[in-house]
Amino acid sequence: MVFPRRSTAGHGLVSLFRLVASLLVIGALAACSPKRYLVSRLADEWSSQSMAEEDDLILAREASAFYLKFSESLLKQTPGHAALGESVASGFTQYAYAFVSFDAERTEGRDAGAALRMRQRAARLYLRAHGHAMAVLEHRHPGFLQALADPQARPALTADEVGLAYWAAASWGAYISLSKDKPEVVADLPLAVRLARLAWSLEPGFAQGSLASLVATLEAARPGGNLAEAARLFDEAEKAGDGRNAGLYVARAEALHNADRDGTERLLREALRVSSQHASLANQLVHERAAWLLKTLNERF
Repeated sequence: MVFPRRSTAGHGLVSLFRLVASLLVIGALAACSPKRYLVSRLADEWSSQSMAEEDDLILAREASAFYLKFSESLLKQTPGHAALGESVASGFTQYAYAFVSFDAERTEGRDAGAALRMRQRAARLYLRAHGHAMAVLEHRHPGFLQALADPQARPALTADEVGLAYWAAASWGAYISLSKDKPEVVADLPLAVRLARLAWSLEPGFAQGSLASLVATLEAARPGGNLAEAARLFDEAEKAGDGRNAGLYVARAEALHNADRDGTERLLREALRVSSQHASLANQLVHERAAWLLKTLNERF
């Protein structure tokens, strides 16, 4: 999983003011006649904010639950809001990956039962993220999922929906990876691949190579996947990342180097170097994972 780096609209007291104002406005909406307009304005403001700029990993984790629940409730009132849908889907996906699924991996060795429960929870969160993103796409383009499943059709997707499609595909792929005992879920992998490639065709360099990396990961994961094509896509992703996106190296290591200890170690150390030089919440999360993968390298080779 690669976390795109997103910008925010403000910091400090400005962000606090926006948060308080948001709560006051949302509480008064039921009594207002221009409800749709106010909710839409609030959705615009809220979706422009992101936890990605927070530099304290523990604080980000503790704040995530409120952020997710509030943005999810707001999305229900603005079902076609692409930016808010992207924010909600990305929030649930990143929370599941960073704070649930990763914890399950680290817990596996000492408590298999707890790890299983964590993976099941992560799967539910991924499915929730995917459901929100696809609902927005379906609302904006009725028949979107049906077109996605039809090889002869090309689903409608606009430039401002690339991020939304990225998170729809990323959460879908993550959900499938945790549902290998459910053939009906695994059968949807080609649809996730197609959705990711559709978004990639519109903006190949999206989010410093994160989208190209997702397409590469899905290509490597699908039955009969072309590993040479996946490697080419990872090269493209790294070029777009311009040496600032540490997640690309971890994604490549886990997708292509399961039988190559030296290659895996090299990529993980590169991820540590990049994450140390370019501070961001996303790179902090990647740094933790890369360090853990290096520490446990002998257990996998």
